[in-house]
Amino acid sequence: MIEPILLQGDVTAIANSINAVWVLMVCFLIFFMQPGFALLEAGQVRAKNAGNVVMKNMTDWSMGVLVFFLAGAGVYAMAGMLGSPSVEFSISGAFSHINDPTAWIGWLFGAVFAMTAATIVSGAIAERMKFGAYVAYAFVLVAILYPIVAGSTWGGTGLLSSTGFLGEALGVGYKDFAGATVVHAMGGIAGLTAAYMVGPRKGRFDENGDAQPIPGHSVLFAVIGTLILAFGWYAFNVGTQATVLTTDGSFNGAALGRVALNTTLAMGAGMVFSTLTTTLWEGKPDPLFGANGLLAGLVAITGACAHVSWWGALVIGIIGGIQTPFVYRWVVDSLKIDDVCGVFAVHGSAGFIGTILIPFFDVAGFSTNQLIMQVAGSAFIGTFTVLGTMVTLLVVDAIIGLRVSEEEEVTGLDPSEHGMHAYPEFTDDSGPERAVADGGSVPGSTEVRTDGGSVEDTPTPAIVEVTDDE
Repeated sequence: MIEPILLQGDVTAIANSINAVWVLMVCFLIFFMQPGFALLEAGQVRAKNAGNVVMKNMTDWSMGVLVFFLAGAGVYAMAGMLGSPSVEFSISGAFSHINDPTAWIGWLFGAVFAMTAATIVSGAIAERMKFGAYVAYAFVLVAILYPIVAGSTWGGTGLLSSTGFLGEALGVGYKDFAGATVVHAMGGIAGLTAAYMVGPRKGRFDENGDAQPIPGHSVLFAVIGTLILAFGWYAFNVGTQATVLTTDGSFNGAALGRVALNTTLAMGAGMVFSTLTTTLWEGKPDPLFGANGLLAGLVAITGACAHVSWWGALVIGIIGGIQTPFVYRWVVDSLKIDDVCGVFAVHGSAGFIGTILIPFFDVAGFSTNQLIMQVAGSAFIGTFTVLGTMVTLLVVDAIIGLRVSEEEEVTGLDPSEHGMHAYPEFTDDSGPERAVADGGSVPGSTEVRTDGGSVEDTPTPAIVEVTDDE
């Protein structure tokens, strides 16, 4: 019989090692949210712009991690230092992660959150913003805007004991556990501001200012992307509870379980009640609003998941889901802003609402100071993001311009910005699209074949002009 070998060694060191591996695995899973964003956004745009959207998503990650390593993480740490009297301000200390191997796991954890904030914006300004202009804005967001918001709230990137000025204010600190406002609402309101500044897509509003639908090319892509994001969200929320084992070797199961349960309940409630809302409002359940409601429930609970009771999570998820179609219609119909993927309703308003509601369901009890702090902190993040986005885009517009030409927009950003088509079978050798998957049509085009035949196998139908007399 083989006797079991008891694990020997310092309990604290073992706990720290396990916690570090946990954080690494969480980072890898949060990265998997990137294909979720790519599918979600690509599905909600027309076929002629799908390549442009996924190119922006790849750039967000690839350029973003470089920028955050060299600049963003240091700005993040400096913003945390400014709000923490106990921490001496030091530029060299803020950038010490670059040559400190013990800080690299903490840096990666901060980076995947920064990339999420950047990626959200691309869904709002899809189909008409220059690729170069978008890259320039994403650079500034990752290098400066997001790090200031995150550092002011959460403090350093794991290098420092700072908590940022919002984290220490009013003696209670701003509560945003995993980034409902720091990441999602910031990305949502940045996207709304950018969509306003770049202007609506051609044909989005008629001569009377009434919104006209521009269907995306794949509901399937959008829903699959949503479910991938939901999977990664467990890492986003539960992973922020970075302590799996305490320093005495105890399993931190209660804290992990609360975050996991609350995340799941709010997700389900968001989807169900967004669907119920659109069913009662429009007469039929809408898959895209169901998907957006699911995501809005997740966003709303992201800041609250470690703080509130399970029934509080249900209420927050329900409110997040119900508000989604109403806020989306308000943005489009009242503000006349063409937010293509509804990022403000999903990430912006849901993030702010969920974070402000924390004191009402907090297991620690209601606190007036906490409510004031939640409102004030959300106002700071929203105001700073709007102003920072406006200044950045005004500069970018003056230098390279924000928007593609009308001709390029009609042709599609895939050929005009990248010299390719995401769906080459939709085109002939001369270039113009012969079939589209965006609800439109091309005169004289052939049908798209799904039986293995080529488009040349299908004869071009005659075009018959129908007059009112007929």
